Amino acid sequence: MKRLPMTMYVGLFVAAMAAPSFAADLPRQSYKAPIYSVPGYNWTGFYAGINGGYGFGKSDWSGTGTTGSTKPKGPLAGVTLGYNLQTGSWVWGLEGDVDYSWVKGSDSSGTGACGGAGCETKNAWLATARGRLGYAGWDRWLPYITGGAAFGNVKMAAANGTSESKSRFGWTLGAGVEYAVLTNWTAKLEYLYADLGTSNCGACGPAGASTDVTFKESIVRAGLNYRF
Repeated sequence: MKRLPMTMYVGLFVAAMAAPSFAADLPRQSYKAPIYSVPGYNWTGFYAGINGGYGFGKSDWSGTGTTGSTKPKGPLAGVTLGYNLQTGSWVWGLEGDVDYSWVKGSDSSGTGACGGAGCETKNAWLATARGRLGYAGWDRWLPYITGGAAFGNVKMAAANGTSESKSRFGWTLGAGVEYAVLTNWTAKLEYLYADLGTSNCGACGPAGASTDVTFKESIVRAGLNYRF
């Protein structure tokens, strides 16, 4: 009868010695700290801002007895209003702006309306209404393409002292890049090409002959926007 308890004692002792080895063979659970990811910048919303830059282009004069070509150039400055909608990495937007323009140029080497004292083409103001498509795959950077309608004033002054001013409708295309400086502030740099078509100056040519005047312009400008 005394052998049974002794056998139990021996069994318990052997089990106790084997337990650490068995536990060591069990797979261990590893603890991983949760990964924290910083949310990307969201471009959705309305914004308003200011812009300024430099324009340079070409204006051809042609008509009965008239040939000439001016190269208007000068600064522009104005205001911007727009809206963005971000879907994934793509940003769809509408943007409009109105700029006061000091872009002008003259030519005295031509004939007719551009001979003698020369002719001058001046753009007093320029406005655009454009769509924008940007890629937001680089968080705060937004490269984009843009295009739409252009509106502007073309003033034509001939060598005979006559002048006419016309408001013109045309088109514009361009591209740029915008960067979110702060949560509500963004800065941009863009290039636009604008074509205001052909204006007619009814009394600009010799003896009041009609003259056609084209206006095409390249614009490089920077802007600062506030997002609401």
